[in-house]
Amino acid sequence: MSESNYIVIHDAYQNNLKHVNLKIHKHAITVFTGLSGAGKSSLVFDTLAASSRRELNETFPSFTQQYLPKYGQPHVGRIDNLPVAIVIQQKKVGKNPRSTLSTYTGIYSLMRLLFSRAGKPWVGYSDTFSFNLPEGMCKHCQGLGYVHHIDPNKIIDWNKSLNQGAITFVSFRPHTWRWNRYGHCGLFDDDMPIKDYTKKQKDMLLYAPQQKLKNPPKIWRKHILYEGLIPKILRSIVNSREGRHHKQAIARAVKKEVCPVCHGTKLRQPVLHCKINGKNIAQVMSMDLVHALKFLHSIKAPLVQEIIRELLTKIGSLIDLGLGYLTLDRNTDTLSGGETQRIKIAKFMDSSLVDMVYILDEPSVGLHSQDIKLIKRALIKLKDKGNTVVIVEHNPELIPIADYVVEVGPKAGRQGGHITFNGTYQQLLHSHTLTGDYMRKELTFSHPRPVKKTLDLHDVTIHNLKHVNVKIPLGVETVISGVAGSGKSSLIDAIKKKLTKQYIDLSQDPVGANIRATPATYLNILNPIRKIFGDANDVSRTLFSYNGKGRCPMCKGKGVTITNMAFMDPVIQVCEECHGKRYSKQALQYHYHGKDISQVLNMTIEEAADFFKDKSKIAHKLINMKRVGLGYLTLGQSLSTLSGGELQRLKLALELNRTGTIYLLDEPTAGLHMKNVARIVKLFDSLVNAGNTLIIVEHNLQVISKADWMIDVGPHAGRYGGQILYSGTPEAALNDPKSTTGRAMKYYNEIRK
Repeated sequence: MSESNYIVIHDAYQNNLKHVNLKIHKHAITVFTGLSGAGKSSLVFDTLAASSRRELNETFPSFTQQYLPKYGQPHVGRIDNLPVAIVIQQKKVGKNPRSTLSTYTGIYSLMRLLFSRAGKPWVGYSDTFSFNLPEGMCKHCQGLGYVHHIDPNKIIDWNKSLNQGAITFVSFRPHTWRWNRYGHCGLFDDDMPIKDYTKKQKDMLLYAPQQKLKNPPKIWRKHILYEGLIPKILRSIVNSREGRHHKQAIARAVKKEVCPVCHGTKLRQPVLHCKINGKNIAQVMSMDLVHALKFLHSIKAPLVQEIIRELLTKIGSLIDLGLGYLTLDRNTDTLSGGETQRIKIAKFMDSSLVDMVYILDEPSVGLHSQDIKLIKRALIKLKDKGNTVVIVEHNPELIPIADYVVEVGPKAGRQGGHITFNGTYQQLLHSHTLTGDYMRKELTFSHPRPVKKTLDLHDVTIHNLKHVNVKIPLGVETVISGVAGSGKSSLIDAIKKKLTKQYIDLSQDPVGANIRATPATYLNILNPIRKIFGDANDVSRTLFSYNGKGRCPMCKGKGVTITNMAFMDPVIQVCEECHGKRYSKQALQYHYHGKDISQVLNMTIEEAADFFKDKSKIAHKLINMKRVGLGYLTLGQSLSTLSGGELQRLKLALELNRTGTIYLLDEPTAGLHMKNVARIVKLFDSLVNAGNTLIIVEHNLQVISKADWMIDVGPHAGRYGGQILYSGTPEAALNDPKSTTGRAMKYYNEIRK
């Protein structure tokens, strides 16, 4: 086969890659697999995708390049025959409250055009139907569909004066710049309790619109407008970017209510009078995709048939990927990473572009076996149109889609970075590689523990749950399974409301916004490590902080120097002074057991556990990190680089060694190779043996088969789900025709016999 039929990577040494040379077949599906941290992402995303995007950007004029994303120069000799790369990752869409499924996909623009052409009575052009433009938006809520209500009792201590801190909302402490807008305005007695204000003064303090003050005191800057506390908080904190930093304070004081004027439709009343077949545009937006498709098929007006054809194509692609349960007005910030990824895949399904390389990051995450079949069909369609598909994946249910498989290993971290297998899927099945061995294994079922006590749920109707009655076993491991969007998380919400004792909720939410957070800081072992270095060398422990006294004077503790080059990529160079170590020469001259502080922070968890084995408080936490399968992380790695599954296991590491506790987990195996999953299964078993209860939302069949109890939710997603299909032992589900998960486990074993 000619070299032009391959993407040829020469000498890739990005991150932990060991000067890799690799040929990737064009117009085929190649799956990259291997242990977490082995180097798959370094090869696929940081080398292949980054090179393609960088070279594509360089084809644009320099003026345009300054507005494009910047990709650093990957550490690779060269890449031959490189197509344009489209990267489809698991990242959620931004938090814009105005962004919905229909606006994000372009469906709403077409719907606006449809109603402006075919709606009766005619009320205006396309922009008239936009809740994001003045022509269409409800003036009361500014097109959001909701308004924020602040309870004055949550932000004011009526018994205190302004000087005593009567304003209790965050960032309004006495004599701060925000407090000065009230303490310096001259409208109030700053020493009088708020309860003693007149009604007029209270209204002025809380509700006054922006206005110029008459005869303000000299301390007041004349150009500043006065504004009541509630509109000020809404405008400058709740509805601004600053709100991200004050989520807890906002949650306590601010309530979201449906707009009393537009009743959540987001649009002006005249717009809602325009209808097609008895439905206005807001009513169509509230439909799920399946019903929206039926509505479009009912429209026969010749003038709009071209618009309808395009809408049917867009909506049909989403339904084909199992997203028919989503409503058109669904806010994008409520979509899961898996749902977002499928929406992005759908966008490319009908593209006329060919000879692209589509790169996907674990498209099976968050998906049930039933959903994975739909993803397989879509990816094969992408390939058959003349494209190359590259997938980073661990799931044994999706790996069989591969024409070719590349395994990166043999281990994680520094012991990875090699190509340990490169061949067809059939060759993988007959190989004795790590992945090949696990791919041949059938699911085995454990002997279930007896259920002695249950948490009984009656007539649960949270979200899409349909009057559910179910018993949740306690003292054992229970898995809640079902297709994405079927109601599993809603069932967990119902369990939380019913629980009377404390429980540990290990979700996949970020562990902290601080970009300097690392495993060492999260585990609270960085200060003890600094103390060890200080005591061993009889110097101050502050010398071992790269944010403080010990930082390199040239790079200020960053390890690199960054030179901005206007419209070109910034030049990022390893610091010439510290050579990337972040510390000053003074700090690096001190050692503990032959290692300086930088060398210690660059150790993996596994290496550090051995290094600090005589320091029990540190070693104990590191051993727990190994138990949850995170031994490959380095002590100084930024937590911003961790996946949702890794973050959840990081939190679990701090919560081990308990007894009589209820653990709630949400897909804890996300991003794990089958070998790591087997390790987590053993950990779960030990937690239950220690007297704990585990309730896990999970799709991984390895985990499900080893649980004591399984609750299957479905049969489909959204309004088509919300029922309990099965409740019993996992093995018995194999013979229950109602259980979608039972059928999936049965099929998994049949194809391995």
